[in-house]
Amino acid sequence: MVRLGADLRAGAVGGDVRLDIERISAVTLKVASMTNSVRFYRDVLGMQIIYGGEDDCFSSFRTKEGAGPILNLEQGRSVSDWGRLILYVADVDAIWAYLRERGFHPESPQDAPWGERYFHMPDPDGHELSFARPLRPPKV
Repeated sequence: MVRLGADLRAGAVGGDVRLDIERISAVTLKVASMTNSVRFYRDVLGMQIIYGGEDDCFSSFRTKEGAGPILNLEQGRSVSDWGRLILYVADVDAIWAYLRERGFHPESPQDAPWGERYFHMPDPDGHELSFARPLRPPKV
């Protein structure tokens, strides 16, 4: 069992583990149907498949720009209500209209007090997705 307390310090040296997390590399979601999920993330959301496919038990995706973490899908028992995956998009309202035109039922877009425009929608396995965009450029 790991004890987190006063002994645990980011950047500790001399026998202690150095805790310098650089970035999130990937997020893995369990999916009941790899075929349905691959078709959703690839064909509907336009993500690029970099490993696996409809007939595989594990598939990996990235955004067209190749930036950010990789999204992995693993065949298995899906678990919803675990949290949400937030996807930044260029135009929240245009993505919302695009999804509605394809028969999906996303929540209506709204402006959040924390400075994002967003809407939520479940993927084929019930994983909550948030499509978002900052309302104003971040302060540098």
